[in-house]
Amino acid sequence: MCLKQCKSSGEKTKEAGTDNRNIIDDGKSQKLTQEDIKALKDKGIKGEEIVQQLIENSTTFRDKTEFAQDKYIKKKKKKYEAMITVVKPSTRILSVMYYAREPGKINHMRYDTLAQMLTLGNIRAGNKMIVMETCAGLVLGAMMERMGGFGSIIQLYPGGGPVRAATACFGFPKSFLSGLYEFPLNKVDSLLNGTFSAEMLSSEPKDIASVEESNGTLEEKQTSEQENEDSIAEAPESNHPEEQERMEIVSQDPDYKEPKESGSKKDYIQEKQRRQEEQKKRHLEAAALLSERNADGLIVASRFHPTPLLLSLLDFVAPSRPFVVYCQYKEPLLECYTKLRERGGVINLRLSETWLRNYQVLPDRSHPKLLMSGGGGYLLSGFTVAMDNLKADPSLKSSTSTLESHKTEEPAAKKRKCPESDS
Repeated sequence: MCLKQCKSSGEKTKEAGTDNRNIIDDGKSQKLTQEDIKALKDKGIKGEEIVQQLIENSTTFRDKTEFAQDKYIKKKKKKYEAMITVVKPSTRILSVMYYAREPGKINHMRYDTLAQMLTLGNIRAGNKMIVMETCAGLVLGAMMERMGGFGSIIQLYPGGGPVRAATACFGFPKSFLSGLYEFPLNKVDSLLNGTFSAEMLSSEPKDIASVEESNGTLEEKQTSEQENEDSIAEAPESNHPEEQERMEIVSQDPDYKEPKESGSKKDYIQEKQRRQEEQKKRHLEAAALLSERNADGLIVASRFHPTPLLLSLLDFVAPSRPFVVYCQYKEPLLECYTKLRERGGVINLRLSETWLRNYQVLPDRSHPKLLMSGGGGYLLSGFTVAMDNLKADPSLKSSTSTLESHKTEEPAAKKRKCPESDS
């Protein structure tokens, strides 16, 4: 009795109904209007006090069950109490955020599908991995986080440069970036054919000095042909390439400081040239790593068709190594599966789709949630094996087929029929 009295005196009794059958949601149970709530916010009243006034002015709150009351309070707190929690970025947090807000930027890759990719690809410290992705750098950042700065990653990118918006959100130290290399995707064929050279990289980026020289000649022609007013109006337009180059440098290096005066344009050109030389050096290092053809794994997650990408990039992977291909749709992976079976050199091919459903886990209220994701993409995984030399040489294959045909022929009967003896 003493324990019950102490408990009743220490805690405030909570009125609750037995069920919600008599509660009608007609929108008239709350006495406070939106104007009243806005006026409370303008006065600077805290969210806890607003929630308490909502409870007191609700005519049906006391008739609700205890579970319904807790749900009502939780819903109002989430709406009127602003809570900000600073957490360390991780693969799970960023993948959930991208999938909820901007799924198109990561090709609608769900976070459980990304986890399956990292597991099937055997991503671990010390590996030498190849990745081709157009998911804003999310897959690259997940691989770098799992490898922990040990090993090397070669990123193949389309276009002018790699996109690493999500990778920058991880906040990796500079030691992690030492093992990260990039290589243009349009130079992969020349690397496979053996025609790749350093001159191919030097011709790709356009030097800012040549851009400015061409702009200067254009301005001279324009001033000679047009009046001075037109030339003055077109002078700011000639600075657009320079501004674009400056924006590229700022996006690549956050520590870059813009020149304060126009007289430091020469230093800016030298800085740009130095960065181009460093980029060229990194490309040559990536080409040397790819030329060894002993990568420990391959990850492909792009918006392009996976068949030509995978068939060309598998030549850089060592035997007995995993590869994983992601695609939002099933049909391109089915075609890729068929081509790989015809090509050979791979085993344990598997096309899979993960199924995810969230559960609410609460005392006496654990059940699957009503809303769930319709699909998180498809994965094609397998292992590379050494190609048989007989498959590569058709003459050897034809000779072995004739030998096998001779072996499969039924041998002539050796037993003779014994003549019947006269009895």
